Amino acid sequence: MSRRRPWVIVPGIWNSDAEHWQSVWQREHGDDAVRIAPASWGEPDPEGWRDAISRAVASCTEPPVLVAHSLGVLAVADWLAAEAADTADTAGPTVAGAFLVAPPDPAAPGFPAAASGFPAPRPIPAGTAAARVPTRLVVSDDDPYCTADRALAFAETMGAAVLRVGPLGHVNVASGVGTWAAGRELLGAFEQTL
Repeated sequence: MSRRRPWVIVPGIWNSDAEHWQSVWQREHGDDAVRIAPASWGEPDPEGWRDAISRAVASCTEPPVLVAHSLGVLAVADWLAAEAADTADTAGPTVAGAFLVAPPDPAAPGFPAAASGFPAPRPIPAGTAAARVPTRLVVSDDDPYCTADRALAFAETMGAAVLRVGPLGHVNVASGVGTWAAGRELLGAFEQTL
């Protein structure tokens, strides 16, 4: 059994409500989990969300695991790319890992106009601390916000290992996943590798 690591919860646009698996997992993880606190959930700004992730990571007593969903995946990808640009290649990673679930596609018709400033994941330069962050991208086969092929392309760009979970929609309350026990097992298995 690996030791318990802190988590930084990075929800999508409009935050995750109390029934969302992220909120349930956060309550279960107690004081070892912190949720980002951007200036706006409804009109997200990439720079503001990067700052919110940085503040949440800095509040942890050791490098945390980022647990992101939906727009939070794009925010983490953007944050990691910014970290790569801002951190010396010899520095250690500021996070232990990234567990990213159901990325939306910024080029898709259903992408929220309010989040139009968020870019698709971009490559993280090799040799940087950010490039050494172990990353898992959880992909649903029938996500209405991102095709599986597009999500696989995002994973390749980010250097993330892919975890395909079958047809789970957007892996949210509307998809009927509930507390998503199977996802919690995936996260636990990932944490065992860190």
